[in-house]
Amino acid sequence: MQRNRTTGAICALTVFLEKISKSTKTKPILFFAVCGLANLNTRIVGGQDAPAGFWPWQVSLQGSSGHYCGGSLINNQWVLTAAHCLPNVSASDVTVVLGLQSLEGSNPNSVSQTVTTVIVHPNYNSNTKDNDIALLQLSSPVTFNNYITPVCLASTNSTFYSGVKTWVTGWGNIRSGVPLPAPETLQEVQVPIVGNIQCDCNYGAGSITDNMLCAGLLEGGKDSCQGDSGGPLVIKQNNRWIQAGVVSFGEGCALTNYPGVYTRVSQYQTWINTQITSNQPGFITFTSNGTDSDLNVCRLWICTPKLQTCWCQFSDE
Repeated sequence: MQRNRTTGAICALTVFLEKISKSTKTKPILFFAVCGLANLNTRIVGGQDAPAGFWPWQVSLQGSSGHYCGGSLINNQWVLTAAHCLPNVSASDVTVVLGLQSLEGSNPNSVSQTVTTVIVHPNYNSNTKDNDIALLQLSSPVTFNNYITPVCLASTNSTFYSGVKTWVTGWGNIRSGVPLPAPETLQEVQVPIVGNIQCDCNYGAGSITDNMLCAGLLEGGKDSCQGDSGGPLVIKQNNRWIQAGVVSFGEGCALTNYPGVYTRVSQYQTWINTQITSNQPGFITFTSNGTDSDLNVCRLWICTPKLQTCWCQFSDE
């Protein structure tokens, strides 16, 4: 019954989004005004299957064999994803499906779009996964509704302290080597940020760059997995959902001491705005509260391989 209280707001949002979509031919859109709104999402605690419309920016990248990567809608004609999802891929090889709930069965709110442009970050390194980010331009603008809405993006000055709660979504494996069972409904999981110092210690010194962001439980059990790649890691600030990361890589899935690693979106505001010259996405600064506990892990440290332990040297800790 509580969800019925949002009905009026949902109707108002629908009318507003329709007006915005119809105005695309006459003037640039300020996507800051519409991004990150998901009025159907009343999520407070974790779950498994994500109800329809909870993550309206989530898209599926599909090829000849079906779904293979995720992505996020960032304005009415562009999708953000991971560079490693597009190895030697041309625009004609990719179909983007928006408003999708399940990979099987009926999806009355889904819309399929072809792609006209594929832009992989020029400094993407397939070995280290640094700069693992890419953009896809859709063949035509999409109309926004309660099931298809762009996400806001974290701006350059955003801060993500260790322990901050985030959400990751996708249609990937539920465990290493274990595919999502039919009807393959979109999954959601809440995971905390793991600071870069701790994460770099776990993966091996120098593995985690400033262009990366880690999230997951160090005790394992919750993580993104194969098939989730390219999808969004989001965080809520006030009534807006902001994309902090793009699913990039990890050691297995949900393994102890190995959180998932994501491309840090806030590092790419300039690059994204350079590629999208009109109707630019909405960027919002996410500000963490309190003190970043990751700064207390170690200052001058070395990592002991396999043990994932930081040993402080010449520091106060």
